[in-house]
Amino acid sequence: MTKRITDCSQLNSRKLPEDSYYERRALLKSMNLDDEDLNRPFIAVANSWSEFVPGHYHLRKVAEAVKIGIWQAGGLPLEFNHIAPCDGLADGTVGMHWILPSRDIIAASIEMMIQSQRVDGIVALSTCDKIVPAQLMALVRINLPAIMVTGGAMLSGRFKEERIQAHHINEMYPLWKQKKITESEFKQVEDNACPTCGACCTMGTANTMCCMTEAMGMSLPGNATQLAVHASLYRTARAAGRKIIDLVAKDIRPKDIVSEGAMKNAMMVHSATGGSTNAVIHVPAILHELGIEIPLSVWNEISRKAPQLVNVTAGSPYTMEDFSRAGGVQAVMNELKSILALDALTCTADSVRQNLQVAQKSDSKVIRSFEDPIYPEGSIAVLYGNLASKGAVVKQTAVAPNMLTHRGPAKVFDGEDQAKEALMAHRIESGDVVIIRYEGPKGGPGMREMYTFQSILCGMGLDNSVALITDGRFSGWNRGPAIGHVAPEAADGGALAVLKDGDLIAYDIPKRKLDVELSYSEIQERSANVKPPAPKFKGGFLGEIYTRLVDSVDKGAILKPL
Repeated sequence: MTKRITDCSQLNSRKLPEDSYYERRALLKSMNLDDEDLNRPFIAVANSWSEFVPGHYHLRKVAEAVKIGIWQAGGLPLEFNHIAPCDGLADGTVGMHWILPSRDIIAASIEMMIQSQRVDGIVALSTCDKIVPAQLMALVRINLPAIMVTGGAMLSGRFKEERIQAHHINEMYPLWKQKKITESEFKQVEDNACPTCGACCTMGTANTMCCMTEAMGMSLPGNATQLAVHASLYRTARAAGRKIIDLVAKDIRPKDIVSEGAMKNAMMVHSATGGSTNAVIHVPAILHELGIEIPLSVWNEISRKAPQLVNVTAGSPYTMEDFSRAGGVQAVMNELKSILALDALTCTADSVRQNLQVAQKSDSKVIRSFEDPIYPEGSIAVLYGNLASKGAVVKQTAVAPNMLTHRGPAKVFDGEDQAKEALMAHRIESGDVVIIRYEGPKGGPGMREMYTFQSILCGMGLDNSVALITDGRFSGWNRGPAIGHVAPEAADGGALAVLKDGDLIAYDIPKRKLDVELSYSEIQERSANVKPPAPKFKGGFLGEIYTRLVDSVDKGAILKPL
């Protein structure tokens, strides 16, 4: 049972000059609060609810459950909202330029709100791709007692008695254009792919980040894999509302929870669940708030320690609903416990070891054992070579065995739009290595996902014979030999900028190699003659601020001072 805090005199919300303290009370009373309310701990409810985002559409109601829990435990909930754009609505459009940059704006906006308004604790609600890591960045930066509530996954749809999800839209698009399915059938896919609100029901970036949040101890056990439409999520939300009062009373803060060991636990769970490549951008950004830097190459060490035990990625027969039923993140951590930091503190105020005492697995087909994995290594491989001296990232568990190594001629495009046009015109052939450049954090700007291109490639049946290499990034849904995050990016002097059609590209994922068959001197000679394309944005946040401040993707694409 959570204890109600009876002495609020030393709380953060009370540490104000006397005149400001009484002015604050007077202003708060204008919103119908009374002395009883104002003698409670102030708990901010940072809500990313939006009618734009399917994963957040229900968070207004989830926040109400959180606030009930806060009231039950003796706190005063004070809710505010912040921006939350949807990756899916932006995919394949100019809007995708703003999605990754929104992460740092969200983090800063939460910081500004909390630091200016003075509270004692924070409950943050989010579900989707950039918003979950943004909230984590903010909570660690602010370092007041805090807990996350993630909003759960949607149910899968049905088409011709088969399960379908959102990613099937783009994969079936070329079939419709080629008249291999009728317009009526394609409409049925559109109508049924997303039958409820919630995060897309595979292990895309949204569910990846929710699972990592639970694994690092910042959300309650079981939260990550709950379904958006199930009552259990609302019970968890109430429990989180009660728990924040306990964290305030015990003065347990994010920096007590999100240690290097906790973050490596999250990376292990990512590895075992086939997590999205986007997490590789967010982990260093969160660690930056702790003053910790983990080299990108550590992902290779993690993948060799933590094999893939769960497959709920695009194309799998299982979804997040199955993963939840089988035991979720806690069951996976129980399988991995021999390689986890078990003494890491969590938001339950107990350690990982203590939490796992009640972990249960109910389906060994969905969650495999450590001794009998789906794939002998984890999801991420970081490649190095003369095309990526600072690294490139691929989800190796989503690559067909015949494409784990490949050598082929380059087809070079300055941006995803050019590449999509060539793909639909059948100018990309089996054996090609597609290069999409000037899509990195600076060159994009904003590092768009190459999701639409890769999804159409899969729909055309070319994902087992055509590789893609880019300084852009991918959706967690993407599969095939899609190698992204190439650093340095083309706009920052990377070797991608010198490539020409026909250059031979070779990669070897097991050996972590990525090279163009050019000599060092030839690369240098070509570099001297590179003429990058004109900037896509000459004003506004992207053109005036982001391109000047954004760091390299291997550092988390954070904003850094000039």
